[in-house]
Amino acid sequence: MSDLTVAPQEHGVIRLFTLDMRPEEAKFLREPGAADQVLGVAGLDPDQIDIFPVADLQDLGLYGYLNEGCGVSEDQLNRADLEAVDGWVMAVRSAAFGGNAAELKPDPRLHLIGLYTEEATNWSGGIIASESAKPFSAPQAASANDAPRRVGSAVLGLVILLLIGGVLWLIL
Repeated sequence: MSDLTVAPQEHGVIRLFTLDMRPEEAKFLREPGAADQVLGVAGLDPDQIDIFPVADLQDLGLYGYLNEGCGVSEDQLNRADLEAVDGWVMAVRSAAFGGNAAELKPDPRLHLIGLYTEEATNWSGGIIASESAKPFSAPQAASANDAPRRVGSAVLGLVILLLIGGVLWLIL
């Protein structure tokens, strides 16, 4: 499988391209359907495609954008190569393809810098050994503190009934 082949249900992959075009042309790629044309694929989600000049990243740079912003591990990144990139770039996330397979046929003015994978969250965990984590570990019996609340509720109900009765006696 090549870097320009998108597998069905692919997720967590970022394809980074340099854009060898004038800034006006690069800005136009932000319009709906424009990125589809230069990548040779229809139906891309524009919210999953970032197009920007590297200079906008200032001190963060492409290395920081990928590592800190996109969650790409450091072992996949070559700082020197990424710092050498200037001009406009386009980052296309797997989510842009909506889970569909695709074969990218990029415009000759697009050059693939690299294919990067986002770090996946490890949702596995060990067994929780504390006593409070066991099922039914909370007290199940009614406590002695429930009795005063019941008496207070009964007294309050009686007072309300007496007030209603008094109001009705005055009205009639």
